[in-house]
This record gives sequence, C-alpha cells and structure tokens, in this order.
Amino acid sequence: MNRVFRTALLMSLGLLTPQLQAQQPATAATARAAAPDPKMTKFIDELLQKMTLEEKIGQLNMITVGFDVTGPVVSKDVDASIKRGSVGSVLNTFTPQAARKLQEMAVKQTRLHIPLIFGYDVIHGHRTIFPIALGLASSWDLPAMERSARIAAEEASADGINWVYSPMVDIARDPRWGRISEGSGEDPYLGSQIARVMVRGYQGDDLKKNNTVMACVKHFALYGAAEAGRDYNTTDMSLVRMYNEYLPPYKAAVEAGAGSMMSSFNDINGVPATGNKWLMTELLRNQWGFDGFVATDYTAINEMTAHGMGDDAQVSALALNAGIDQDMVGEVFLKNLAQNLKDGTVQQAQIDLACRRILEAKWKLGLFEDPYRYTNEKRAKATMMKKEFVADARDIARKSLVLLKNSNNTLPLKKQGTIALIGPLATRQRDMIGSWSGAGDWKQAVSLEQGIKNAVGSGVKVVTAQGANFTDDEQMIARLNQHGGELNVDQRTSEEMIREAVQVAQQADVIVAAVGESQGMTGEAASRADIGLPGQQLELLKALKKTGKPLVLVLMNGRPLTLPWEDKNADAILETWFAGSQAGNAIADVLFGGYNPAGKLTATFPQHVGQVPLYYNHKMTGRPYQGVALDKYKSRYMDVSNDPLYPFGFGLSYTTFEYSKPELSTTTLAMNGTLEVKVTVKNTGNYDGEEVVQLYTRDMVGSISRPVQELKGFQKIMLKKGESRIVSFRLTPEDLKFYNTDLKFAAEPGDFQVMVGGNSRDVQMAAFKLAAQ
Repeated sequence: MNRVFRTALLMSLGLLTPQLQAQQPATAATARAAAPDPKMTKFIDELLQKMTLEEKIGQLNMITVGFDVTGPVVSKDVDASIKRGSVGSVLNTFTPQAARKLQEMAVKQTRLHIPLIFGYDVIHGHRTIFPIALGLASSWDLPAMERSARIAAEEASADGINWVYSPMVDIARDPRWGRISEGSGEDPYLGSQIARVMVRGYQGDDLKKNNTVMACVKHFALYGAAEAGRDYNTTDMSLVRMYNEYLPPYKAAVEAGAGSMMSSFNDINGVPATGNKWLMTELLRNQWGFDGFVATDYTAINEMTAHGMGDDAQVSALALNAGIDQDMVGEVFLKNLAQNLKDGTVQQAQIDLACRRILEAKWKLGLFEDPYRYTNEKRAKATMMKKEFVADARDIARKSLVLLKNSNNTLPLKKQGTIALIGPLATRQRDMIGSWSGAGDWKQAVSLEQGIKNAVGSGVKVVTAQGANFTDDEQMIARLNQHGGELNVDQRTSEEMIREAVQVAQQADVIVAAVGESQGMTGEAASRADIGLPGQQLELLKALKKTGKPLVLVLMNGRPLTLPWEDKNADAILETWFAGSQAGNAIADVLFGGYNPAGKLTATFPQHVGQVPLYYNHKMTGRPYQGVALDKYKSRYMDVSNDPLYPFGFGLSYTTFEYSKPELSTTTLAMNGTLEVKVTVKNTGNYDGEEVVQLYTRDMVGSISRPVQELKGFQKIMLKKGESRIVSFRLTPEDLKFYNTDLKFAAEPGDFQVMVGGNSRDVQMAAFKLAAQ
C-alpha cells in the first residue's frame, strides 16, 4: 500500500501512533498558534472546575431561534434549555432587541452566567448587500473585498451578531454546483488571497472591539468538489490534488487568524468530514496550528447516520473524537455525550477540550467582560445602510461586472433615443441581492429599470416587457417561491410573451435584454444539470435578434453559464452576477460609460455542460490535442472543441491594452534568489481604464505531473488613454513549491515558463531555470 495513502487512512480512522505521526513530512509554511492569553487560561480553568458535565455539554450545543412576520420567536423549550445551561450559542437571531432578550436569559438566569454566541449567515453583506462572492472575486480588487467584509461586520455586530459564516473558500470547478456562487472560483492562489482579506475584514485587529465579528471559514473541506456538481454529494480525490489545489485557501484563512471553522457535509477518504479525525485534528490542528473552534454545518452530525457511520450514539462519539467542538442544531451531543462518557466511547478530557474552545471564543469576543456589547439599539439605527456603506456597495458592484463581448463598440450606450428593456430580470428587485442575502431587504434594492432611469433621466425613453418567465416548470416555481423567490408567473403562453416583447423592441433604438437565473436557482441545494439560460429565454433572444436592433445582454446569474448562441449573436454581453443592493445603479453606470468595466472571470465558462469540469490549471495528458482536425487519437471531443467559451481571468474593457514580452532579471533563479519579471502595459484605446495584469508560471518537468498554468501574482492598475506602465512581479523559489507524492512542500530545480497577460489564454511567455543550489 502506498505509504502516503496508508498514513492518511490510519489518521482518518484515528489509528496513527505518535511515532508514525513524527515520520510525516513537515509542511514548510506550517502555521503555529500563538501562546494563549494567561488571563484567559486562568479564567477558563476556574470556570471549567465549576461546571457540571451537563453544563459542559450544553456549551457544545447550538440552537436555532428564527423569526416570524411579527418579530422574534422564543419558544418555551428554548427558554428552558437556555436557563438550565444547555445552550452555548444561537443561530438565526439578530436585532439588538432579540439578541439581548436571549442574552439576558443566559447571563441572569443560569447558574454560571455564561453568555451566548450569536451566529448568522452574513455571506456578502448584512443589511447592505454586496455582489455574491463569485462577483466580488471577479473584481480582483482585494481592498474592495476587505471593505465589503468590514462593512458587513460593522452592520452585523450592531445588529446583535458576533459570529458570521463566511468566508466560504471552497475551490469549485463545476458550475452545476449551485454553491459556486458563494465562493471565489477555481483558483487556489486567488482563493487564498481572498480568504485572507475577508477574514481580516470581518475580524479586524481585535475581536473584543464591538464592531468586529468572528469569522467561520467554510466548508472544511473539499465541499466544492462534490461529484456531478450535486450538493452534499461525495467528494473523492488524491492527497496530492487535495494539498495542492483544494486545501490552500483554508490554510490561508487559518494563517490569517480565523477564529472558527465549519465542517463540510461530504466525506474525505471515505470518512465524513464531521467525523474525520485526520482532517479535523491531524491536519487542521497538528499540521496547521489552528487554535479556534470547529462547528458542524447544519445537523451534520445527525447526517453521518445516513452516510452509514452508525446510530446517534456512534456518530456522537465519532464527531467529538474527530475534533468537532460544536453541534449546530442537531442536538446529538446534548442527547448522547453523557452516555458516551459512561460507555467509554469518549473521554472526559475531550469534552473538556471542546468546551474550553467554545469558552475561549467567548473570551476572545469580550462576552465575559460585556455580554451586551452587540445589543445597542441606538448604534444599530445609526449603522444600518449608512450613506457611505451604500455608496461603497455601488462602487464595489461596478468593480465586479465583467464585459464578455462588445462588438463594434456597442457599449457604452448613448443617453438618447429609446431603450427597450426586456427580460424576466428587467424590473425585478428581489433577484438583485442574490441568494444567501441574509438580513438584506430586497425591497431596498435598485432594479435594473430604476438604475437605467436614474442614469438617463428624462432624455431617454425606456420601454419594458418581461418576454419570458424564468421557467415553465411548475414544480420548480413552487420550490423557488417556497424559499422566498417572490416569482410572479405570467400566465400567458411563451409565444404571446415573446410576441409582445418583439413589438416593444421594434419601438426602440437598442435592446437591453436582462436575462439569466432567478436568485434561488443558485446557492445551496440549487444544482442544475443544464446550465444554459433557463426557460424560454433563449427563444426570446432569438426573436429579439431578428428585429435587427443592437442586442445587449445583461446577465444575472450565480454560476458560469453555457452561452454559445448568445456569444455568437449578441452585440454586447455584460456579466453582472447578482450585484447587491445597488445593482441597478452599478449596472447602469457601466452601460452608459460612467464606469469602464474591469472585472475578470474567476471561473471558466464552458461552451457546453459536457465539458465540465473545465478549468484553466489542468494537467497535460500524454496525448494532448493540438488543433489538427483529423488527429483522432488525442484527448479531445468529437463534437465540440476543448476550448472554453470564456477562459479564467477573461474580461474586456471599453479600452484596449497591449502587453510587451516579459523581461526577466535573470534566466537562472537561485534557490535563495529572486527573479524580477517586468512587462510594459499600454492603454491603446480611447478610454481611461483599469486592467488586471496576471502572472502565471509552468513547471515544465516535475516529479509529478504539473498544471499547464498556475496563477502566481496579479496587479490591478489604472492607465489613462495612451499611457504605458512597467509592471513588475517578483518570483522566488517559494512561489514554485508544490506538494509532491510524499506531501513534502518543495521546489524542484529545472525548466520553467513565466506568462503574463490580461487573462489565462492571451499571454506573453518567457523561460527560466531554477538552479539546484
């Protein structure tokens, strides 16, 4: 049996001895936890001595307390559970009034007065909603992303919340998976940079400040690699792929000081993450030095029974022994750990350790000093959707938009004549804020229609038609509406709706077609097997095309879509994702030239769903296809090319940029040296504009097969019309390291290529060597 696989198997089963552990290759960049605060240690030591077994187990239990239309609902069972010390944290309760009511119950009416943690899904904003995470990533603007997290923390912490389930750092390469919308795309390097700034944005420099919140990094681990793109499904991959391609963003978040992690639903090496000791203890804590606490995802311990891991008592012991500290909503720990202890399947020390980690989080948040620091109603009123927050939301949304096509300079539009705004997303507010929009109020979102009217004033006539429903599938409509879809279905036939849209379009000088997905078609439990435009929207576009009017597509969606007809026939295509509270204004800014788009894709758009998974940093095969049409025995499709529709890093501008060939400071990089890569970028078009300059490398020969490209750096620069600038990157051997078959993180001497360009496809290349010494 392969030694690395055998080691992983033993660790996943909890059978690896300390002697065997010591033989494992060390990680070069291993993070080590800082020494704990001695005051915290003393306080918690004394508190633990006072606690009963039941109170310790209670700290590991999270309950959910939701809202109805009239306000917070606190059931009698919840009251009783809190008062007897059986609750450590609360999910889904916010507002200062609601949080204070429960907090007072915990602090004033329990034996030991231990405060509660309040957690909530603050994913891409709290009250002020920013673009979905895939959109934020498309800005390639790290300060903007950090700013979005900082604003979310300001609002959430003023609204009774001190713990947020973000960032989601799962690498995803299958757009059928609905939760690709919630992450940063397909690249581990970019994903790692984003993980760091998001953690910093939420947590700030001191968790005890009343305007910071504790981040919960999710979903640990590999959740984005679910088979068939189906949510909650099995994940299976080699350790080499795991370490090189999927684990880096989680590790980056740990290094940034994230206070907590959330276990994923999938299995890893055959063991569900929530019961996987190798993952939660050996890797996360022993290798990476994580010192926070680990919470499950919603009822994940219970769900291990369906995985085939045993009954409630068995999965309770499995989760605790793996290193899980908190049971989200399932109450498996609450009901089983005391008996587990009697049966000898868990040890008192493990219960104490899990309890300690929860208490430490409360100490770090300052809850023992002031349990009501997050429940100030005056502060809440002054903070929510502040004028400057809304302005930032508009600016950040503009940065996230990606121009995919612009034939004959169709965009920007002129502020004159008549515009036909057509499509199921033309006038809707609900979809602007996307899925996982938490406490955001869609009624405060700016629709595309309103944004265009705000931009053009009375000088332009805007005529509208829906043109198509999102879907004619009644069951899907019912599912979407059950979960807040707010879909009003036009009962006319598709033919009637399209006929009306064509009549409206014939009145106009240009057609702006707002098409895509309803927000509930992406996100959790929203996998799609067909990732083209849903419903009759493509037929609508074909009819609009026949009018001969310029056709501008404004896409709203939470995943890469298959758009071959659209790419061939539309005059311009603007990808806007779900852009948040200020979506309509931000999109209009771009459509009419108030802002020059600079977004770049962080997830590949395939031509056809059959190409999935399709991603830029793939491995080379032994029979690579090189474009010879009749060359049969190559790695290729018979009915479509291997190429993506739009590659990773792609995005156009209203101006154009020209790149020189990279200049290297040396062609031989020493093991203790630095290689400087310089490239001249010139704005050759007619507008001032921003460009994301991207640097990739390729390791030409390795002890294992290496990707054809790997992103290693990027810079977002602004160039005025006609301006040139030298952009410089620095590479060291550290940038060239990877995990080999022994899971040793090392750079191997040999030949390399460096590539620089505006996307992963259109690059200029130079070569260098990494010296042995």
